[in-house]
This record gives sequence, C-alpha cells and structure tokens, in this order.
Amino acid sequence: MSEERVFGDVATKLLMENDRVRIWEMRLDPGERSDLHQHDLDYVLVQVTGDKIAGDFEPDATGEFSGLVEGDVIPGQSMFISKGGIETAVNTGTKPYYEVLIELKD
Repeated sequence: MSEERVFGDVATKLLMENDRVRIWEMRLDPGERSDLHQHDLDYVLVQVTGDKIAGDFEPDATGEFSGLVEGDVIPGQSMFISKGGIETAVNTGTKPYYEVLIELKD
C-alpha cells in the first residue's frame, strides 16, 4: 500500500487574499525545510533576505524545474514561475531566508 502525500501551504504565512491574488511570506532559518507543497497557480516570488536557497522537486512535478535546484539569493530579485511545481524549499545558506510569494488567480 503506497503512502498518500500530504501537502502543506506554498509558504509559511498568508498575508493577504482577494479574488485576484494570494500574497504569502516564506521564512526559513538556516537548514530549515518548508512543508512539501504543490503550486496550482502561476506565481511571482521576490527574494528579500538570505544567501542560499534550494528547491527539492518531486519526480512528478510538471513545472519548470526538476531535481534539486540551488541558487544564490539576490535581495530584490523577482521571478515569474509557472504552476506545476511540487517541492520542498530548503534554506541551504547560513542566513535566515525571507521571500514574498504572490499567487496569480487569473
């Protein structure tokens, strides 16, 4: 019998929601992992603080990335990412990580 995956939220705290967007914050201490989560909506993320971050993507993710993807944090950098990712975010750096994530409902 296979285990059913349980998905958490796409980030650590929901800041605001209306009929067009959901705005989240993601805070991870060094070495901390987020919940496994699935992105059902396209989104924009803005890196605020940190030095290294990784996404550990599940084999059945249908988004733009696969496997373990790690990169340097560039405060103020923003990225548009298409829906389909199934991943765990991992702070692989030595500084606390903070980002703002905006899910686009339309």
